[in-house]
Amino acid sequence: MCTRFVYRGEDIITGFNFDIDLAAWDHQIIKEKDKFYIGILRPDGARHAYHGVNRNGNAGTLLYVHGNPAGAYQDGDYCITIAALTEQFIQGRISMDEALHIVQTKQIVYAPDATMQAMLSDKQGRTLVIEPGLGWREDTGSYSLITNYSLLAPESTYPFIVPGDDRYERAAQLLKAYGSRFTIADAFSVLRAVRQEGLWATRVSFVYSSKEAAVYYVENNNFAQIEKYAFS
Repeated sequence: MCTRFVYRGEDIITGFNFDIDLAAWDHQIIKEKDKFYIGILRPDGARHAYHGVNRNGNAGTLLYVHGNPAGAYQDGDYCITIAALTEQFIQGRISMDEALHIVQTKQIVYAPDATMQAMLSDKQGRTLVIEPGLGWREDTGSYSLITNYSLLAPESTYPFIVPGDDRYERAAQLLKAYGSRFTIADAFSVLRAVRQEGLWATRVSFVYSSKEAAVYYVENNNFAQIEKYAFS
């Protein structure tokens, strides 16, 4: 369970709630010179950057989604996993234009062991939604928003909606009410409103300001203690 949005106002602001079961995923906040990310420990022993921000403004996140057969993992030069594409974007190895070229020319597939969809955005607010097996789209308007259900083919994930899970609807209602002066505090208000508790609680919430070139973050729903990491 996760929630991600991009708001295009006087500042380009992205917000993300990272909701996980601690028994399933080992995570750690990692702050490096060129990137801030939630490092996910993988079988190769490395902590991978699947959710984070690069100093160049690239912000990428992966969100769990119930898979579809058309997005099943494949290995070959003609395809790339959504995990690899997102990590390369966060690492700054590819630009938004290059990410667009990849989705236009390659088949985007799930990782071998997880079905995920992605939202990528840059410091100008250009936003790309990618759903393996279903396609992709460039988002426009005042905001973009995604949770754990398909935006491109909503009916494909309707059967899997958890009863009472209205995070998307609540976040959309809040985001629609803001004007151009959407602030970091506003972003945290939205994330706090859709935070999760219990087994799949929100473990990390972060907000990135393109204007400030800085990430603000909290852990374990402690919204009274916001930390800041600025790219030098």
